[in-house]
Amino acid sequence: MITPQNILRHELTGLDVWVTQAENQYLNGISGMVVLETRNMVFIRNDTGVKKVAKKGVIFRFTLPSGKCVDV
Repeated sequence: MITPQNILRHELTGLDVWVTQAENQYLNGISGMVVLETRNMVFIRNDTGVKKVAKKGVIFRFTLPSGKCVDV
């Protein structure tokens, strides 16, 4: 079960996500569902396709299956 305490050690694929803050201003506001996660990247599917977002310098807000939101 994914909790706010173990989210960093858990699989993120399938979770809804929103980019709340990024060093690159063009990434701010991207939202959708995580379709793939690698060591350095998160791939987010939204209405316009799949966006690649580097993890470095980005704050993500994940919605857990329980409905809680967690900023990472």
